[in-house]
Amino acid sequence: MSRRSQTSLLELFVVTAPGLAPLCAAEIRAHALLGSLLSPQVQSGGVAVRGDLSALYRANLHLRTASRVLVRLGEFHAENFTQLRTRAALLSWETYLQPGGAVDLRVTCHKSRLYHTGAVAERVAQAIGDRLRQPPALHKYDEESDEPGAQLVVVRLLHDTCTISIDASGTLLHRRGYRLATAKAPLRETLAAGLLLASGWEATGALPPPLLDPFCGSGTIPIEAAMLALQLAPGRNRHFAFMNWPGFDVATWQTLLDEADAHAQARRAQLRDALQIQASDRDAGAIEAAQANAQRAGVAEVIAFACHAVSAIEPPAAPGYVVTNPPYGQRVRGGADLRNLYAQLGKVLRQRCPGWHVTLLSSDRALLGQMGLRLDASLTFVNGGIDVMVASGVVQ
Repeated sequence: MSRRSQTSLLELFVVTAPGLAPLCAAEIRAHALLGSLLSPQVQSGGVAVRGDLSALYRANLHLRTASRVLVRLGEFHAENFTQLRTRAALLSWETYLQPGGAVDLRVTCHKSRLYHTGAVAERVAQAIGDRLRQPPALHKYDEESDEPGAQLVVVRLLHDTCTISIDASGTLLHRRGYRLATAKAPLRETLAAGLLLASGWEATGALPPPLLDPFCGSGTIPIEAAMLALQLAPGRNRHFAFMNWPGFDVATWQTLLDEADAHAQARRAQLRDALQIQASDRDAGAIEAAQANAQRAGVAEVIAFACHAVSAIEPPAAPGYVVTNPPYGQRVRGGADLRNLYAQLGKVLRQRCPGWHVTLLSSDRALLGQMGLRLDASLTFVNGGIDVMVASGVVQ
């Protein structure tokens, strides 16, 4: 990769899960180590932003609510296959692909003369071969694998405008590398981070308020909270697609890792033993999984795990935040009566957490009503294909 391409600005698109784009944009604006990412704009499906090669690396390393980061390789008009192949061949494929390398072409076509996705993929593959003088090997990329695979290329045709993007992330960014053990219906790491950010929990202050998760499952919320408070880069222990690019700058990447580690070490020293994060679940297997995940994430010593029912919680005296993902009857069977569970949760919070902020996910307003709390449920996410509400309020 030339020096010019390393310092020139790239058009990036940060893909997010539904509901997370505004939180991701706020994350970009607020994160001190993401200062090289410029002008984040919330769009359908994510956040458009600009930055240089270092910014691209930083986005993958530090963003907590992003699913993947795409580089906009080019955009052009194409109303027939000749235009598509000729104009796609003008793009700088050599910056991102090895000749003959494995490629996964994902094509969508809407309201365009070119509507057959397979035929579009075939012409783009031919264009890559025209540019690199060797056709790519077409393979489906396995997003569930931690091993490097085919380079994802995203092709989108809308109103005869073709946009081609290169994926810089590889496996989806919620795969931090620490969660090998899971409990029932695990919450994705990106969604847990989004829930924490939506709650208003100020993890970046001199001393974050206490945090409590009484339905912690495999520990995703408390682990993400600890990583957020300690400012541990979520991507520090994983592989990214950009590491396979011909111009991968190893020295710049190592510098960014060292910078992130130094930042986290200073933050850990600042907090010392003052961070209060409590996590509990009545399932002993879930607690065992959560402790193992926290150990791999490097935050086990700052989370107090306990195996007990919600009725046995003993929160710190200082007002803090309850952030949790209780069962809501669609992804996990609720047992005898979920209404009783939510009523019990509301009763316990009123008795033991007056003045605390509470934020939880639920798909059922009737269940939320059982809690007897005034909750704002205007923000929505999608969890495992289910529309869920982010319900927040202060315990009175």
